Amino acid sequence: MEPLIPVNIVVADRTYRIKIRTEEEEDVRRVMKEVNEKIIEFKAAYAGKDIQDYIAMALIMYATHPATSGGKAQAGVAPFLREKLQHLDNLLDEQLK
Repeated sequence: MEPLIPVNIVVADRTYRIKIRTEEEEDVRRVMKEVNEKIIEFKAAYAGKDIQDYIAMALIMYATHPATSGGKAQAGVAPFLREKLQHLDNLLDEQLK
């Protein structure tokens, strides 16, 4: 089994530590940058919502449309993203309890 490296990612100004394979780091950082940009876009388009709404909207978009959500589409990245997005969603749910 390939060793995992710890990385810190930021979603909507909050830092989360996750473990990923070395070769995934570039894709993870690129996608998280795009997710944060989408959150900002949703904030501008739908003013007055809660930050979790913007996060959920951005992550749902990436989970359901990985090939059309901006950035390069890779067949091997979509399942990986679904797993990581689910992990982030669980972390967010825990923070709101």
